[in-house]
Amino acid sequence: MSASGFAPLRDFMLKRYDDLKRRLTLQLGNVDLAGDALQDTWVRLQSQDAADAGDSKTGDSREPVQYPLSYLMRMATNAALDRLRADNRFLTGEEVELVFENLADTAPGPAQTAEARSEAERLAEVMAEMPPRRRRILILIRVDEMPRQEVAERLGVSLSLVDRELKRAHDYLTERMR
Repeated sequence: MSASGFAPLRDFMLKRYDDLKRRLTLQLGNVDLAGDALQDTWVRLQSQDAADAGDSKTGDSREPVQYPLSYLMRMATNAALDRLRADNRFLTGEEVELVFENLADTAPGPAQTAEARSEAERLAEVMAEMPPRRRRILILIRVDEMPRQEVAERLGVSLSLVDRELKRAHDYLTERMR
């Protein structure tokens, strides 16, 4: 392929850019990576053309590319692989130590556990003080995650009564838990 042999590839790439990007995105599974790979392919074509222009030995000895779509897809795929390899590096020992130093222990300590247990016991006591139907509605909706309409049907009451009782239960718990 002569120094100008890459010009037809660049022309082909310009005309079929959207198709190339779509195909490459499907192949790579990432639209950004496909765009970057096509950009790298364009740069490689430009630099190869410039290198061949300065080398008088290559002259017209290269033959034109028979399947430009396949050729460009292969170039772009290789460019994407090069990019992925460059981005996929390991942490140094110092970086690993820094990560471990900055990791906070998110597990609750004994004081937090005792406080949560005490609050749960207090909530159970307050709920036990509620009228039975109100407590049952609250448990079915908030604990068992049953839809309000289903609670109304199960208890044989209206949906508006379920809504009123739920609101009263929330208000009661808010007031008593303060």
